[in-house]
Amino acid sequence: MVLRKGWVAVTGFDLHIRGGPMAKVSASVSGPSSILRLASAKRERRLQATRTQLVFLAAAVLFAPLIFAQSTPQVTGVDPPSGKVNDSVTVSGQNLGKESVSAVFLSDDKSDFKATVVEQGAEKIVVKVPQVKSGNYNISIQVGDKIFIKPVRFTVQE
Repeated sequence: MVLRKGWVAVTGFDLHIRGGPMAKVSASVSGPSSILRLASAKRERRLQATRTQLVFLAAAVLFAPLIFAQSTPQVTGVDPPSGKVNDSVTVSGQNLGKESVSAVFLSDDKSDFKATVVEQGAEKIVVKVPQVKSGNYNISIQVGDKIFIKPVRFTVQE
């Protein structure tokens, strides 16, 4: 029914929402066959697929650090804690195999000095102390193209 030019009156309008905010929505106007459906089965399938994708994305984000942390090389100690140039030293830890660690270094505040690897396994790497000045150094490992300086100290004696 038109009241004035540009105005329409609607009587007997019912709005029904079933389920949660993304569920089926229907609207009806009083009259014998005046039902308008806003959500079709196709739209609901798309919404469900989107929800599933969001759940998988959230799971990947939450569990990625746990997955990658298991394969990250870790240095836990060095034995002996001090030695001279060319002495053999054992670096211990986890995931230290050749597939993970490509080199071991003694590092100071300015430089990294590559040690010669004598033996390498998953839990230990035996290296020879490189030609460096006496002093305190951190044990560093190369993973890919990056060098990680670990908080494990080694003292080179004269």
